[in-house]
Amino acid sequence: MNDIILATGNAGKIAELRAILAPLSCLSQSDLGIGNIEETGLSFVENALLKARHASRVGNKPALADDSGLAVLALQGAPGIYSARFAGPDASDEDNINKLLNTLQGVKDDQRQAYFYCAIALVQHANDPTPLIACGKLNGVIAQNANGNLGFGYDPVFYLPTHGCTMAELPASVKNTISHRARALKQLQQLLAQHD
Repeated sequence: MNDIILATGNAGKIAELRAILAPLSCLSQSDLGIGNIEETGLSFVENALLKARHASRVGNKPALADDSGLAVLALQGAPGIYSARFAGPDASDEDNINKLLNTLQGVKDDQRQAYFYCAIALVQHANDPTPLIACGKLNGVIAQNANGNLGFGYDPVFYLPTHGCTMAELPASVKNTISHRARALKQLQQLLAQHD
């Protein structure tokens, strides 16, 4: 595999994936003029596979897609697969964070458990019957207020008791070793080693 399409237009995600996947050559789907596909799956795995197959079909190369998000236990797993559009179809990270904090208003600290979840799908071609699927999970707590300006998405309100700070307060060098995406990619690397 010489190069691979990253089936996302999210700049933060692209930077994170490129850093973790180096030295593999990674092209973003927007570099190739590939648009997004509607995420109609009911799980992170289904959506990752939809995106990877679409990018591979249009770009005619192997493709990797991740579908990831935040699951809050007090909200029965919401926002879940709708994390990026929790506050609406064109919601910003700030909009989504504000909606989450408003929804959790009055919920005590010991009831604010959550986790980031990432499913990664890698296909060699659009009709690959044996895609590689890897998953990663990172447990934390939803903070009462946003803190930090690193990272993206819900990072400013995702508090890590193990580190005493939010994900948005961690340097990328640390985040890229402990994140849900890093864990899924580590699992993917193990699957690739077995696949060869």
